[in-house]
Parts: sequence; structure tokens; C-alpha cells
Amino acid sequence: MTAIYDRAFDELLDEAVAFHGHLCPGQVLGVRMTLAGCRALSLPHPQQAGKRLVVFVEIDRCATDAIEALTGVSLGKRTLKHVDHGKMAATFVDTTTGAAVRVAAREEARELARALVPEESDLRRAQTVAYRTLDEASLLTLAPVAVDPAWLRRQRRRVRCASCGEGVNYEREIRVGGRTLCRACAGDCYYTLLAGGPARL
Repeated sequence: MTAIYDRAFDELLDEAVAFHGHLCPGQVLGVRMTLAGCRALSLPHPQQAGKRLVVFVEIDRCATDAIEALTGVSLGKRTLKHVDHGKMAATFVDTTTGAAVRVAAREEARELARALVPEESDLRRAQTVAYRTLDEASLLTLAPVAVDPAWLRRQRRRVRCASCGEGVNYEREIRVGGRTLCRACAGDCYYTLLAGGPARL
């Protein structure tokens, strides 16, 4: 079987686009990030790695779909972790060796794309073209990192929030004033309960 980083780029991009639904700069970036991360960790067949490969993505954008499509990591398998930093970056972790590499898109690549494809007035289309062939050092940064083991091996336990009564899994609870709370009840909430919602305990 051919290693992922030895396969034709267009073949990989087609797989990513089929999963995501359309071609865009993020898809090209996601393929390039996946190739760089898997090569750095010497993981030639990431889709067969099972839970050996864990990827932390720092943005919920198109590149994440490309990474998921080509590596097989997923939220449901707990091998894809979304850490919402709003950055076009992903950390690839080999849980067997402990090696990890953070791959991030260079901010300068956006303007390089414009210079490389001057005939294209639309920046996104210029990026889609340029990101395919831009040399890796100009497009991405790769940095060896150490990932806190607690992020990888949360205990499989469940506690009950003292305020709303909902269960909280995998040590995501917060202790506030001696009470065990879910993040929402502790104030880190993306929603507001409307009238008629469940009552607090």
C-alpha cells in the first residue's frame, strides 16, 4: 500500500473534497497539513492507525474536514479534538511514541498566493491554486511539541453538575466554591436557556 505522502496530490484532494462538498483554499491547506503532519511522525497509513493517531485542530473550518477525511480521525472516536483557538493549525500526535508536531499555516502565505497568481483577482481562488504548489516552508510551520497527557487520556468517569443535574464526562467539570459544575453552569456557556427550559437544581 502506498504511503499517504507518496500518493498523488490530486487524488488526496479529490477525497477531501468529496467528504467536504466543495473545493476551497481550506481543503488544499488541510491536505498539505495532513501530509506534513503524517510525514513528520512517520505515519504512512493514518487511516489504519486506529487510536494511535490523535489530531488537535484549532479551528472549525474547511481544513479540519480534509484532515478528518484523509486520516480517519473523528470526534466520535475521540481521535479528533477541537480546541477552539481560531487558528489554521493542527497538532498531530502519535500516541504510541508520544511524538507530536504542530502544523500551522503561515500568515504570509495569503499574500504569497496573490503574488503567485496575479492574474486571479479573487483571493480565495488565487489561494486555492497557489497552496497546491507553494513550497512547504513558505506555506506551513512545523514545530515539534509535547502534548499534556491529560488531554489524551482523560479518565472515563461521569459526574453530575450540582446546578443543572446533567452528567459531565471525561473530567470536563469545574469546581467552583466547593461545588462540581458543568462548564455552562460555571459561566462558559454558548447558549441561554429560554422560558420553559429545564429548571436548575
